[in-house]
Amino acid sequence: MKKIFLSCITFLSILLVGNAQQLENSLLWEISGNGLESSSYLFGTIHMTCDATIDDKVQNALDNTSLLVLELDMDDPSLQAKLMKDLYMKDGKTLHDFLSKEDFALLESFVKEQTGAPLALMSNMKPFFISASFYPKMLGCPVQSFEAELVKVAQEQNEEVLGLETVEEQMNVFNAIPYEDQVVDLLRTAKDKLAYDTETFQKLLQLYDSQNIEGMQLMMQEDRNLTTSKHKDKMLDDRNKNWIPKIEEFSKAQPTFYGVGAAHLAGENGVIKLLRKAGYKVTAVK
Repeated sequence: MKKIFLSCITFLSILLVGNAQQLENSLLWEISGNGLESSSYLFGTIHMTCDATIDDKVQNALDNTSLLVLELDMDDPSLQAKLMKDLYMKDGKTLHDFLSKEDFALLESFVKEQTGAPLALMSNMKPFFISASFYPKMLGCPVQSFEAELVKVAQEQNEEVLGLETVEEQMNVFNAIPYEDQVVDLLRTAKDKLAYDTETFQKLLQLYDSQNIEGMQLMMQEDRNLTTSKHKDKMLDDRNKNWIPKIEEFSKAQPTFYGVGAAHLAGENGVIKLLRKAGYKVTAVK
């Protein structure tokens, strides 16, 4: 009986600790303490949505900060050219190196159907970006972007826009993730004609709309796509860790508004808990 009682107490302790670690449902977080003179704000974005309206509390945070920092410097006039330069696989690789003739033909037909462009024009692109070209169809509405809206506000307020990482750093993530795994995801998408990806993306939008950042984190871990589940360390964790010293530097210099993909917020290696480990108070803005 004593052993059963102790086991129950242990289980209850684990349960309580686990619940205490759950982050609140919020996309906007205030960063304060640890010597900061003014608060900065962390906002979780979604890169494509049907409605990127900036609500009042986000607008208020933008009004109370003097610098906008996104994942990339989105008002850099050379941004598009830099992105285009890094779209392609290294060492002269093409999809022919990873696909059988039958699978290449299947993918070729699917890409033509979805984009209207022949696969030959993109066969040397990193497979992830071919997959990304299908995203607007999964959304089912005209694409809007929170990043674009945030940049618009910053420009109206005559504030600078900077990035937490360079284009080269971000694009190198897709060199670190094996092309073979990216091809597996791409081919699966073609074989089920976007069915799984569309269903998953719609669930992600629902979680985002409910501001459930813990749910978004769990969803990525359980995703069938190797790029996000198998390589979460490269897609999220490593980048989050690299961002913390930069967030500290910007925040100490001036009150800053950070806009990063909402999937970067939650988790033990998410930006919120990493900032807390670094000594900052990070609280949900309700």
